[in-house]
Amino acid sequence: MVREQRLEPEVAVLWDDFHAQVNVPSEQLRQWLLTRGSGEESFGADPDLGLPEPGRQILAVLRKRKVDLTPEDIEVMRDAIDRIQSLMDAKPSRGNADDEWRHSLLDLGHDVLVER
Repeated sequence: MVREQRLEPEVAVLWDDFHAQVNVPSEQLRQWLLTRGSGEESFGADPDLGLPEPGRQILAVLRKRKVDLTPEDIEVMRDAIDRIQSLMDAKPSRGNADDEWRHSLLDLGHDVLVER
């Protein structure tokens, strides 16, 4: 028996907004987070060990289907959208040339250099 889950309309809109803001593919985000989390040290046996938060949570949501979302995932999506928007609203005078600002966005799965 296949159980079909019905999504609330707000969750469907949130899903679309999340995927519009988080514009880095999941594997690219994972590689970025591994680089940020590991520094010069080698990786352990767990390929996701050491991934910084909230990037790890965002990556987990990216790997899910919409019908498999938990209430925690919904909160992660809301938080990611809010954080990305806050950073975009606080764009520094150097804009995309400001590495710290751009890296903060990349940590959340948003690349300002990706055209919409």
